[in-house]
Amino acid sequence: MMSRIARVAALAAVAAAAGMSAATPADAVANGGPVPEGRYRFAVRLAMHDVPRPDGTEEDSFCSAALLSPWWIITAGHCFHDRERDPVSGAVPYETTATVGRADLASRSGHVVKVVSVQQAPGGDIAMAKLAQPVYDVVPLRIADRAPKAGDVLRIAGWGKLAATDAGPATHLQTGQVKVSTVGPVTLGVKGYRPAADTSACEYDSGAPYFRDGVLVAVESTGPSCPHVEDETTTRVDPLRDWVRGKLLT
Repeated sequence: MMSRIARVAALAAVAAAAGMSAATPADAVANGGPVPEGRYRFAVRLAMHDVPRPDGTEEDSFCSAALLSPWWIITAGHCFHDRERDPVSGAVPYETTATVGRADLASRSGHVVKVVSVQQAPGGDIAMAKLAQPVYDVVPLRIADRAPKAGDVLRIAGWGKLAATDAGPATHLQTGQVKVSTVGPVTLGVKGYRPAADTSACEYDSGAPYFRDGVLVAVESTGPSCPHVEDETTTRVDPLRDWVRGKLLT
């Protein structure tokens, strides 16, 4: 399996070669549902511009994230990388904007803020990114201090595609519920639960939060072509809680 953003070009090429048209299911994250304005305002849409490709060309790309403090968001580490797709820390490697506190891109609610720097976590597919200006009117997620158990129900909120064959990401924040299937030292396996067994993360959902009761449990990393009923791989945040809390103080 490849990362949720690395899969996009390959899937698009396959779809074009097969003459496939973009499908838009009625509900999504894939096969989840739209989030009402004002809910899950901590969910963040990341838009990246002029992202370098290994062949020397550039593209625009997207990820999802979550607000952890007025200044900091958390996302997948692979969302910030160099031309060779190796994760990087420091100044953001390409222009990146964060949309916070908005469920529909057509809305004027929330904030659109530049992202200025990124720090890769010491383990796992996680990064913290700093905003150019603080966001004080959105309640951030808290970090889990213990591992979930198999069978626990989590919610995902993301800005990814509605299906793998779509041309681009959704313009409305999507959500659904999953069940924890496996618990590893760094990762969690999750499977679709509500509203459907194939409710699953999709391309551009990289970094999307998995949470319950205002607590962040994991972030999206990678998985099969969506929608699907197989395991989705997410990265646990509780092993990194001390590192995350240290970053929130800077």
